[in-house]
Amino acid sequence: MTDATPDFEEIAETFAFLDDWEDRYGYVIELGKAMEPMPDSLKGPETKVEGCASQVWIAPRIEEGPPRRLHFQGDSDAMIVRGLIAILRALYSGRTLDEIRALDAQAALDRLGLAEHLSAQRSNGLRAMVGRIRALAGAETV
Repeated sequence: MTDATPDFEEIAETFAFLDDWEDRYGYVIELGKAMEPMPDSLKGPETKVEGCASQVWIAPRIEEGPPRRLHFQGDSDAMIVRGLIAILRALYSGRTLDEIRALDAQAALDRLGLAEHLSAQRSNGLRAMVGRIRALAGAETV
């Protein structure tokens, strides 16, 4: 499954419109700045994402269904990573747990060309965030 949410489609369209990576990088940072801050009370070991060079937290909320849907807040101490969290929220948040498990995140993110422009550490961190979200969707309780 690679069909995108309207929010993710908007991000992909903006990426396609922007001519160079510096503009896209700036846009990712703006997405992070526009994201509502995560309360400090949600930043703890249970929400921390391991495998990221920066401090990253993802706090899930399951909307009971049927179907059950995952929503999440996220935050980071790095602005570019906050922007990546905003992109992942556009891709995942509000989807059913089955949709999240079936989603080909790599194919969706490849549309943005992130892999060619992120450092190895940032790419590993992005994979860790995707892994955390997928694990949340696969868990019986969150």
